[in-house]
Amino acid sequence: MRAIRILLPTLLLAACSQPAPPATDAAAPAPTSPPTTTATPSEDAPAAGMSPDAVATPAEAAAQTAPAASAPDASADSSEGDVRQRIERLLGDAPRYEAVFTALQKGVAAHDAKAVAALPLYPVSVNVGGKKRKVADAATFEREYDRIITADIAKTITEQKFDDVFVNWQGVMLGNGQVWINGICPANDCTKAKVGIVTVQD
Repeated sequence: MRAIRILLPTLLLAACSQPAPPATDAAAPAPTSPPTTTATPSEDAPAAGMSPDAVATPAEAAAQTAPAASAPDASADSSEGDVRQRIERLLGDAPRYEAVFTALQKGVAAHDAKAVAALPLYPVSVNVGGKKRKVADAATFEREYDRIITADIAKTITEQKFDDVFVNWQGVMLGNGQVWINGICPANDCTKAKVGIVTVQD
């Protein structure tokens, strides 16, 4: 009996110190799946059919889509036939283009500023030495001849062969674009087109 009185408090203490049973599954929070997202095309993603390397910056995109605003474009050459045939097909009246070309070569070779100044269609576009402008008339062109027809441009003109000029819808090109010759149709009558220099650039 005495032994029972001694063991009873020990048994009660042991019963009170048992760990609480684990929580039931009903009390546990339900597992959640990761949130779903809908894929949307990125603004920087390349368009279909383009290489990933071909993604253009806004500035490049504008440059690709904007039309050329200055000098004629040295592309889209019509290479079928000889120069005179191409001029006739794209520009009309090849003899007038050849006459301007010949007069330009002779004038530059002789350093005849007055003769050369008679050839542009004014106002003529000039982009030489990093200065882009319009020369309004023959008097200004003649006065500034040496600043417009530089030594390098003069060399290009005198060495150019008419049979080797580049021709497209924007005119006849000498060298790598240093001089362009084209025609202007007065009052929408291209049978009376004036042909002359429209661009000089270095």
